[in-house]
Amino acid sequence: MSHIASVKVSNRYQIALPSVARQRLNIQAGDRLLVDVQDGVLILIPQPENYVKAMAGLHKEVWAGIDTTKYLQEERAAWDQSTNG
Repeated sequence: MSHIASVKVSNRYQIALPSVARQRLNIQAGDRLLVDVQDGVLILIPQPENYVKAMAGLHKEVWAGIDTTKYLQEERAAWDQSTNG
């Protein structure tokens, strides 16, 4: 469910995160956020403590039903052909 809130930028360029955002993302005092600007939109993302853990399993649906060992062997063979051919 989407929830839009308004925040005010202080004279020190600070904002306070609305409680609904903090609660839904489990953001605690002292946590770090990544700040990104894309096409005029400001995006705040909780910074993971461990990037490997945070990204484990990401987009696993892309590989569903694919024999990854066979795929990797085919890719390696294609590279070998392109460098030896």
